[in-house]
Amino acid sequence: MSLHCASITVELREVFLANKPEAMLALSSKGTVPVLQLSDQVLDESLDVMHWALGQSDPENWLRPELQDQTAALIATNDGPFKTHLDQYKYWDRYPAESQAMYRQRAEQFLIQLEALLTSHTFLLADRPTLVDIAIFPFIRQFAFVDKPWFDQSGYSQLKHWLDYFLNSLLFLESMKKIPAWQPGDQAQLFPWPASGTDQ
Repeated sequence: MSLHCASITVELREVFLANKPEAMLALSSKGTVPVLQLSDQVLDESLDVMHWALGQSDPENWLRPELQDQTAALIATNDGPFKTHLDQYKYWDRYPAESQAMYRQRAEQFLIQLEALLTSHTFLLADRPTLVDIAIFPFIRQFAFVDKPWFDQSGYSQLKHWLDYFLNSLLFLESMKKIPAWQPGDQAQLFPWPASGTDQ
């Protein structure tokens, strides 16, 4: 979404993590996605890709320097304790020490924090989307779809509205278009997608 917002064209190689291409592992031994190969470096953390892309162009003013400390704190909580609880909730059969409901309850502590923030602003830290919204949205999307009927009837009214905004945004829908898995020798798939009728 950040690459799209910044209008940075990249060659997109869709991969299946169950069958990781050697070319990907040669770039980053972590074996996780995303991996962005630049002329002078390789970025293999989503947040690093976001910062790099928006450092090239930030037309929507997502970086908001005055919100930097609050942004960093929220992302740290998201990527730390919340991600741990989310994984336990989503894959609870792998963590038999507690029930799925208990893991969900622990994850909800972060949802409560986000719900409170959204009572003060339309988005997490402002009345327009910023970096923190884009960074956290995919994880809340994951949480919501573990048990969508439960989430839909939950009391997180502001968070549900916030999530729906991004799920229905053209930016997200364009970014989520499916393409075939990449194989060596395949023709380049360019992202953001060229306009209809434009040669790749």
